[in-house]
Amino acid sequence: MGIGVLIIGDEILSGRRADKHLAKAIELLSARGMALSWARYCGDDRPLLIETLQQSFATGDVVFSFGGIGATPDDHTRQAAAAALGLDIVLHPEAERAIREAIFARRGVEAGPQQLAMGEFPAGSEIIPNPFNQIPGFSIREHWFLPGFPQMSWPMMEAVLDTHYAHLHHLTPWAEASLAVLDTNESALIDLMTDLQERFGVTVFSLPNLGGEGVPRHIDLGAKGEPAAVEAAMAAMREALTARAAPWCELGDLPAA
Repeated sequence: MGIGVLIIGDEILSGRRADKHLAKAIELLSARGMALSWARYCGDDRPLLIETLQQSFATGDVVFSFGGIGATPDDHTRQAAAAALGLDIVLHPEAERAIREAIFARRGVEAGPQQLAMGEFPAGSEIIPNPFNQIPGFSIREHWFLPGFPQMSWPMMEAVLDTHYAHLHHLTPWAEASLAVLDTNESALIDLMTDLQERFGVTVFSLPNLGGEGVPRHIDLGAKGEPAAVEAAMAAMREALTARAAPWCELGDLPAA
């Protein structure tokens, strides 16, 4: 089972707002020993959103979706999720109750049709409590539909991870480490990377850094996987680089450019 993130909104694609959900989702998952498998962005385009959700429902992955669950004309996520699953969209009784209570508590009036529309979800959905303003999100088929506002969605995602996926926390021991290789082309390191992967069963990666602002040009070369295997691979990497006379140092010891 993979874990995906779907971030929805024209304002993200146009640059009117900078996305913060992806980085936060990675942070929340990493804190629990979990990793993100994929991420997608989608604008407020209902046909495209339906197609995107059809694809993500077909994966069987756990998916956290951010945005588009309001009741304004540019919010399409609730309707698109229902269409992607071939389900009716219905007013969820628990959501209706929560919305009525929230609106009355804040404004002293009964919730109107527009407010209640925020509780219309694909048939068979369950609600996700929203501690910020009590207007719930919804879940169906391992997809968790959250508001676009970080103040609401991030605590909701944390609660979902801790309530529904606690059995997946720190399931697989994981480590990542890297060092800096100076004045070397990536092509000169491919044979070493391949050898380390085959010998230690880790994933070896390289991230070129063009340098600047006092940082020299270098390659961030490292390994990720089971902790003991990563430690052994990094020791072998240091030994091999030294034998090749390839200049390297720990990332914290990078010389000034």
